[in-house]
Amino acid sequence: MTRLMAIFLNGFMRALAQLPLRWLHAVGAPLGWLVFAVSPTYRRRLRSHARQAGVPWAVARAAVAGAGRSMMELPLLWLRPPEAPLPAPVHWEGGELIERAHAAGRGLVMLTPHLGCFEAIAQSYAQRYGAGRGLMTVLYRPARKPWLRDLVEAARRRPGLDAAPATLAGVRQMMRALKRGEVIGLLPDQVPPEGLGVWAPFFGRPAYTMTLASRLVQQTGAALLLVWCERLPHGSGYVVRVSELAEPLPQEPAAAAAVINRAMEGLILQCPQQYLWGYHRYKNPRSGGLAALAAKESP
Repeated sequence: MTRLMAIFLNGFMRALAQLPLRWLHAVGAPLGWLVFAVSPTYRRRLRSHARQAGVPWAVARAAVAGAGRSMMELPLLWLRPPEAPLPAPVHWEGGELIERAHAAGRGLVMLTPHLGCFEAIAQSYAQRYGAGRGLMTVLYRPARKPWLRDLVEAARRRPGLDAAPATLAGVRQMMRALKRGEVIGLLPDQVPPEGLGVWAPFFGRPAYTMTLASRLVQQTGAALLLVWCERLPHGSGYVVRVSELAEPLPQEPAAAAAVINRAMEGLILQCPQQYLWGYHRYKNPRSGGLAALAAKESP
């Protein structure tokens, strides 16, 4: 991408960030259907994944517009001033579980799938709990394009919020945060690099699943909570829902991954209309894995 194009796209996103959330959602819905119409691969994947989960098309079709809304709300979430509040009210359900973990002085691992407005969870947590409670650190995969990488990194480093890259250095950063009694956020339905996961059932089909979440919990004694953020209609706000894991977390990596996948399935089926069914969940992991990451971290 040329520098001129990068400047244009950056400026365009900043212009979008000036619009009201309800306008962005109104534009996002038809945009989602446009992408669905012009991309046969995306269309097949979205339908196939919803069918794999037993979600009828009459329900899953709402996720097409939901994906567009998710895309269009990003500029507003990423690019508003660091001190500015979220663009819509956020109501928390189950916040007492977070308070309990804080009171115990333990670190906290929060897991969310690609469901609803997952980008708003960390920012909302930082606004609600960040002052006096320590940072929340979220794991992210750096974008390949330099202009987008810089933008995303800046967006995810706000008051009360930090970001850790998906490298060995990032893992160590999260480990230190948990040992300080802080909070980290992970999307465990994201496909990790080869060597950093195991194959475990996800809606009845093997999916390469990260082992990082269970390893962090087991090695630091951190608490673990499930969280997702429902997008309310017409840009009127969000609801963050917090719950506990229904099953004990096993020590064995594959068994632990299966338990976490079942937990993610339960969250997704609460609101399948807002899950990103088009995400390539069942792909093979990219090669390189742990050895490649270790090589990058070595002097």
